[in-house]
Amino acid sequence: MSAEAEEVAHDTVEAAVRAQLAKAFGGVRGIIEAAVPTIAFTVCWIATEELKTALIVSISLSVLLLVARVVQRSTPQFVINSLIGIAIGAFFASRTGDAKDYFLPGILWNAAYMVGMLVSIVARWPVVGFLIGSVTGDPTGWHKDQGIVRLCMRLTWLLMLPCAVRVAVQGPVYLFGGGDEAVAALGFAKIVMGWPLQVAALGAMLWLLGRGRTPIKPVAPA
Repeated sequence: MSAEAEEVAHDTVEAAVRAQLAKAFGGVRGIIEAAVPTIAFTVCWIATEELKTALIVSISLSVLLLVARVVQRSTPQFVINSLIGIAIGAFFASRTGDAKDYFLPGILWNAAYMVGMLVSIVARWPVVGFLIGSVTGDPTGWHKDQGIVRLCMRLTWLLMLPCAVRVAVQGPVYLFGGGDEAVAALGFAKIVMGWPLQVAALGAMLWLLGRGRTPIKPVAPA
């Protein structure tokens, strides 16, 4: 669908953002595909304390999920994203020999997202605003309407919150935890604070979006 066609289909900011958010989430299947490799790694490590075995099982499951997507000719985007994250985590853990380093890239990634979104809010160029730009075909046109800017700032706060919670909880466990307890705690936290937390944030965003009807066209200056 062209940008012009999407703009016709979405005549309000709320409708446009809802549509773009729907594309960004993988649904129930995406949630399962993101969780299964982490569960497998955590269980294998606790059961065997063999880092190599845990990594092989985790990566193999990710590859199988990717093959299933390809065979079914459905979008592999979410599995590929998960596989890249798992591969980076596996690299970190294999280099240090410490199983908890499997979770370090995810913590750093969330910290980077959190800082990036916070900077965008402080600069009054909130990240969510660019979702609107991707629909209208004008990446910065939305910024002319301060009502849209304020709405996008509130939405960006909600989008940032899961990242901040993950860093606040998982960071201390990684830094100060040790042994099987730390690996189990990080695995549990990654699963619970992964898609479930993201879905909760999405629900809050959709609730906020459901309260208004902001015209998608920026208001022309007088």
